[in-house]
Amino acid sequence: MTNPGVIAYSAGDLRVEDIGTPTPRRDEAIVDIAYGGVCGSDLHYWRHGAAGASVLREPMVLGHEVSGVVSVAAADGTGPAEGTRVTVHPLTPHGDGRTPWPSHRPNLAPASSYLGSALHLPHTQGAFAARVALPARMLFDLPDTLDLRTAALAEPAAVAWHAVHRVGTVAGRSVAVIGAGPIGQLAAAAAQGLGAAHVTVTDLHPAPREIAVRRGAHALDARDADAISQLHADVVIESSGTVPGLEAAVSAAARGGDVVLLGLQAAGQVPAPMATAITRELSLHGSFRFGDEFGEVIDALASGAIDVTGVISHVRAVQRTDDAVDAFEIAADASRSCKVLLAFGADR
Repeated sequence: MTNPGVIAYSAGDLRVEDIGTPTPRRDEAIVDIAYGGVCGSDLHYWRHGAAGASVLREPMVLGHEVSGVVSVAAADGTGPAEGTRVTVHPLTPHGDGRTPWPSHRPNLAPASSYLGSALHLPHTQGAFAARVALPARMLFDLPDTLDLRTAALAEPAAVAWHAVHRVGTVAGRSVAVIGAGPIGQLAAAAAQGLGAAHVTVTDLHPAPREIAVRRGAHALDARDADAISQLHADVVIESSGTVPGLEAAVSAAARGGDVVLLGLQAAGQVPAPMATAITRELSLHGSFRFGDEFGEVIDALASGAIDVTGVISHVRAVQRTDDAVDAFEIAADASRSCKVLLAFGADR
């Protein structure tokens, strides 16, 4: 198999197949992928054949959290040169011609495409493959101090960084993060790096709590409602995307505090303790993907301002279907994994 790619066909049907030699457009470079992080959306495509409103209608290469090395530079002369180590900003913002959106916030463009997304047809193919052709504008050079394995965290770290910045500043403030999966861990790390006075995470499982504690955060069992209600945190980041997590986030917030809604809740009506939010005069902030912070996040990873100790829990080489399924099964088990990386072999 010359170019193995991880492809979702339908719910429960994940395959590793040869996707052939990529043929780049003039503004695209060929990237030899080193690592790819398994995201919650990848797991949803594998388990359910859909991620929210994005439903699989044709086979799709998964993956948008990747790092690698440019093996063929873009023919039009844009982007990084051959041999450059890069990570990838997977968004292509588009308007729909009807819906207004703030042009300085590209993550809010209403008809955007994202690598490894089934929102549009044809689907936007992802980057879980040994070699892929990607628009040169998506490629960001890596500092010498940032290894390719850590660089695969740039996209989820940017999601977390964006969420923390939705409240302006966390410097000197107390922060609680509800849900300590990969994004929650990175949100806690970003808050610490940005000067939060005190960071607490909550989770149902001991393993993610222990990861956060090793980085200097405090941790609570998510079932300890009394302890959570006594946090009185200035800023709460809801990262679980669950109804109990949303309730806990409001409960944990200090009067006059900020609650960032980062975890994606189910579509439709979701119960929430709005009376408490009103009487405490809480400010609720939505947070979706990220905008132009990507370069800033890469620098923060390189400098250690975002401490990712313990976030990468497993790395699995991918050559066969069984390899990919094994990695996805590990990633789906929050009790024993954090961020799972697929290794495609271009680490240099």
